[in-house]
Amino acid sequence: MATVTTTALRTPEGRRRRLTRIVAALAVLIGGAGTGVVLGVPSASAIACGDGTFQSQVTLSGSTWTARNSAGSSVYSGTDFRAAVQAGIGSLTAGRTSIQRVVVRGNGTMSAGSRISLPSYTSLSVCGTINVTGSGSGDYAPIYSRGTTNIEVPYLNVSGTPIYGIFLRNVTNVWLGQIDMRLGRGLGVRIDNRGDTSQWTRNVRVDNVYVQGASSHAMETYGVDGLTVGTVTARSVGESGLLLNQTINATVGTVDAENAGTGTGYAAFRMANRNGRVGSSYPNNIRVGTVKARGGGRGIFCVSESGGATIDRVDIANTGNNSVLVENCYNVVIAGASGTISGGGEVRIAARTEFAPSSGIRFQNLTVTNTNIRWSPCTGSNNAISNVTRVNSTLTWC
Repeated sequence: MATVTTTALRTPEGRRRRLTRIVAALAVLIGGAGTGVVLGVPSASAIACGDGTFQSQVTLSGSTWTARNSAGSSVYSGTDFRAAVQAGIGSLTAGRTSIQRVVVRGNGTMSAGSRISLPSYTSLSVCGTINVTGSGSGDYAPIYSRGTTNIEVPYLNVSGTPIYGIFLRNVTNVWLGQIDMRLGRGLGVRIDNRGDTSQWTRNVRVDNVYVQGASSHAMETYGVDGLTVGTVTARSVGESGLLLNQTINATVGTVDAENAGTGTGYAAFRMANRNGRVGSSYPNNIRVGTVKARGGGRGIFCVSESGGATIDRVDIANTGNNSVLVENCYNVVIAGASGTISGGGEVRIAARTEFAPSSGIRFQNLTVTNTNIRWSPCTGSNNAISNVTRVNSTLTWC
């Protein structure tokens, strides 16, 4: 068994530029930019579900759901869970410009082809579980909001077979607190701007997402400017644990994935579709604390002109595909602080011909065991490897 420590390996261009290269830093929008609900919001874990003041309450007695408004008057009574919650939301003040809260107490069922829609300035806490049944297609989700601002979901539990657990499109000032999904299909949390791509979805905070059994991703963003995520935990999901598409100014605490994307090219953490690209450049604006991956497809995958990212710590073992694959990406650091990679597929810089080859890629502060490191094909520039200890691992570098 061979142990080799690589202290530094750079292209000639990288050596020439080493002393002059400056990585620009953009301020991450962590609730301080603009106005809205995410400013100063306490963590959901600090307040028990349903505590505090609220303007509507939806409760279950036997098989009857009752929704009451702020005066305590009934606005719905019947057996339809979704209709009761929507009636509670509808009883809030019309045209409001500050958050009003709806609290749901009890476990309810709704169909996959239906939605609970959140208008602007609405907070919904579900103190129970929404079980989604049946099948459907399109952008249906038990929690849905589009073209809105100031949305809160402090607590949510979802089970069953939704198309999406949460679907938010072209929204601003969003807070998702403690989100738990134990699913049989679907995608956990989707936040995007695909209704109007000329406008970013902005200022999104997600505290803690746990997704098990989704057939797609645990969480996915597309077209978001200003994202703060605490932890995404993915267990046996069909595709990625966390997938960031065309998202900028993002801070992620931890991605913890087991068996994410088994048998696929998806990854515990994936960046794609010009993720991290600001204008035409890649300043360091995507920051990830820890990526942990066990089994599944890939550990980390950066692709399709993404970059501007630093992943501080990695803990990757026994992935079925590449432990790390960087393909046509720019200004990416793995790992900023420390990391271990054991078994699984190789750590690789690769390239497709339709995009410029990777540049500014740094593998550092790693121990790599029982898998190889390879840069192939030999295109691109200013890619470096330093402070990497290899155990039973070969290095192929350009």
